[in-house]
Amino acid sequence: MSGARRPVGVVLVSHSAAVAEAVAELAAGLAGGGATAPVAAAGGLPDGGLGTSAELIVRAAESVDAGAGVAVLVDLGSAVLTVKALLAEGDELPLGTRLVDAPFVEGAVAAVVSASAGADLDAVESAAAEAYGYRKV
Repeated sequence: MSGARRPVGVVLVSHSAAVAEAVAELAAGLAGGGATAPVAAAGGLPDGGLGTSAELIVRAAESVDAGAGVAVLVDLGSAVLTVKALLAEGDELPLGTRLVDAPFVEGAVAAVVSASAGADLDAVESAAAEAYGYRKV
């Protein structure tokens, strides 16, 4: 990207490949117009079953890493544990990868929209976390 800020990448980790892919598609679609920040789904196990896969998470993070950081959002508890273990190892995920505490769907949309607008990793994390406050009633 000549002269342009490198975008923060977003990885969506779900126990289901279909859920991760659908949320990634939704978030990218709602980011609308112009260039969309890179977003990748890391759902399920390599054999297509339900669960989380460190291998798929690492591959997804590498695919969206442009050097500005990678925000990782997860759906359920063991996905959190898998990402935390990868971060603790220190050399599996791209430098600047961060686990973001946010609701999965709303946080994903906020993360991708803000990253697409050129926000840095701190702002992407903040936007995603703010989604906890979205009221539905």
